[in-house]
Amino acid sequence: MTPRRLITTYPCAVLMLVQLASILVYPFLDSGGPGRAAFSVVGVAAVALAVYAVRSTPALTWVSVTLGAPLLVLTFLEAALPVPGVVLASGVVHALFYFYTGYAMIRYMFADDHATVDEVWATGAAFTVLAWGFAYAYSALQVVWPGSFTAGVDPEQPRTWMELLFLSVTTLTSTGLSDIVPLLPHARSLVMLEQIAGMLYLALVVARIGALLARRGGSRVHGE
Repeated sequence: MTPRRLITTYPCAVLMLVQLASILVYPFLDSGGPGRAAFSVVGVAAVALAVYAVRSTPALTWVSVTLGAPLLVLTFLEAALPVPGVVLASGVVHALFYFYTGYAMIRYMFADDHATVDEVWATGAAFTVLAWGFAYAYSALQVVWPGSFTAGVDPEQPRTWMELLFLSVTTLTSTGLSDIVPLLPHARSLVMLEQIAGMLYLALVVARIGALLARRGGSRVHGE
């Protein structure tokens, strides 16, 4: 299968793999300067795939385009000029875009009563997209309310993007492994919302796809 056919056939699978790959790549590029600029390219690639995934769903295309256009600009601008105003604008736009993408993927999975291969991949892709959305929301939050998060290392400093993504993933998965702690009320409120979102995602989305796969397996057994 050619790369183009892979992207057009399984956009959610490609998006999820890019998201997971970026988790491995980012620690090498989290020191700012050229590394930060290089990682922005990875971010733009993930965003482009997210836009494609949204366009492949019944969700409205104009929403993804409206959010995606300034997002691409802010991605490079934040890498070159990480001042509070730019970081705040980037965090807000990124969070809105990724939350919308997550919504669109969930709608995609609920659009019919048959679980396709790409819809199965969408369960993982939507989960990572939601984790990215909350991480960007945390990034914007600590600009508005400095000191929202603390950690064992440099507790008075703003948390890095990798730390906030780590907090988001551990919160959404309810593993409780994070050493990044929300201190202020607004930060704790947002963390609680992510915890609830993670539980609802498992209860509603994963359970539905699992049920559809089980029904498809039962139909094959009975020759339907």
